[in-house]
Amino acid sequence: MAKLLIVEDDESVRTLAARALERAGHIVDVACDGAQGLDCIHAEKGVYDLVVSDIRMPEMDGIEMAQLAARSFPGLPILLMTGYADQRERAEELDAIIIDVVQKPFTLADIRDRVSLALARTGQSAAAFAGAA
Repeated sequence: MAKLLIVEDDESVRTLAARALERAGHIVDVACDGAQGLDCIHAEKGVYDLVVSDIRMPEMDGIEMAQLAARSFPGLPILLMTGYADQRERAEELDAIIIDVVQKPFTLADIRDRVSLALARTGQSAAAFAGAA
């Protein structure tokens, strides 16, 4: 079990991902754009095992959010999602900040697997979260 933040402007994708990850046993917070996601990150003092964010969103995109979050909370694990090839290319410049980019559309199994892999890569777990609290 991990504490996750899903940042996605499309309500159906946000709800689908959150439900799939909650059913996998994770604690999930949600935000509808990068600005709200950044507010959540700051409110929780960066204590998320993983932030899963869309890249293309109004107000503040996922790349800007990732950059600002990394300045305040270096090492915060971030997994980006996109359905646009040009956005994926922009994310390649963030190798030091993000773990990976998930291609949309994805299935419930895909998002659960990618989150599990990201958590395993970072060594993040509920135990690490409990120790940080």
